Amino acid sequence: MKICKYPLQLAELLKYTNPQHRDYKDVDAALNAMKNVARLINERKRRLENIEKIARWQSSIEDWEGEDVLSRSSELIFSGEVTKLSQPQNKSQQRMFFLFDHQMIYCKKDLLRRDMLYYKGRLDMDHMEVIDLEDGREKDFNISVKNALKLRSLNTEEIHILCTKKPEQKARWLKAFSDERRQVLHDRETGFSLTDLQKKQAMLNACKSHPAGKPKAVTRPYCDFLLRQKHPSLPTALPQQQVFMLAEPKRKTTFWHNIGRLTPFKK
Repeated sequence: MKICKYPLQLAELLKYTNPQHRDYKDVDAALNAMKNVARLINERKRRLENIEKIARWQSSIEDWEGEDVLSRSSELIFSGEVTKLSQPQNKSQQRMFFLFDHQMIYCKKDLLRRDMLYYKGRLDMDHMEVIDLEDGREKDFNISVKNALKLRSLNTEEIHILCTKKPEQKARWLKAFSDERRQVLHDRETGFSLTDLQKKQAMLNACKSHPAGKPKAVTRPYCDFLLRQKHPSLPTALPQQQVFMLAEPKRKTTFWHNIGRLTPFKK
């Protein structure tokens, strides 16, 4: 907490230091250095709070397999629903994709409960090449694609094609993949990492929130973790009753509901 106050104190010192003074450059350099330190501290604090959310997200996924997502990742970069094509079957599958640093998890939605997700696999982004595909015939799969991009493994023959509904969604995914590589590089340069104790504690807290034998709470994982997206907020002066009206969805009136309100049938 004290370190985060140093930039303010140094800024005041620089304000009242004559630019011609011999210490001016040193004070200016110290101010920039402490701004960077404070920024890294705030970023690390945010990332540590973020792993709790990621652990809860994993605990809400059914049929999870393999290592915990926190074993390699600590940041959700982007998420969304796209169509996946994989060799050799070339079968089209609708999947929810969650792009973390170092890896990408994909899940299947439940047919009835659309908020429930089932684990289906993951991709190692450290050894995956992202290729922007032009609309038309794709030579590896020998099919016509639109708004598509290709993920090709650098170590194996594994290839996946992801197709979005709109060009804007494809552009957002391409940017997300660039952001993921930039995040990995930034973490490597700043030396950011999680301790085993932090990972275990986050997963333990998540397990406590979902006791064994009890149904899991309904979650919206792909909405709750888009941390960089700004969400609208209601003004505090809004009457409480009006807030409830905004929050509650409108009920659909059915034929039997309307006919039951008619006076002759009430008798």
